[in-house]
Amino acid sequence: MSRSFRLTRHAEDSLVEIARWTIERFGLRQADIYESELLSRCEAIVNGEALSRSCSILVDDATDLRYLRAGEHFLVFLDRPDEVIIVDILHSRSDLPGHIAALTALRSSEG
Repeated sequence: MSRSFRLTRHAEDSLVEIARWTIERFGLRQADIYESELLSRCEAIVNGEALSRSCSILVDDATDLRYLRAGEHFLVFLDRPDEVIIVDILHSRSDLPGHIAALTALRSSEG
């Protein structure tokens, strides 16, 4: 059984916003290229070809979340035995610890 990745609805929304912003600033061609790069990094995570870090180094309660840099963004994800779940895609200038803390709090309230 091969692993795959999926994006949460929130991560999908982030990807759409990234594409929209990139189209406005750099055009459709560049947006397509950048989206492909982000999705290729997701595949690299699945295949064990991407080095990531535990989000617990940023937020104590985020032990199951991981992150890595992908271009000008961070991919925040859950690494499960059967799949990788991309939880969010955040700009590198965003408050990464703050966003991870919010994601952790949201997940705790859901479960």
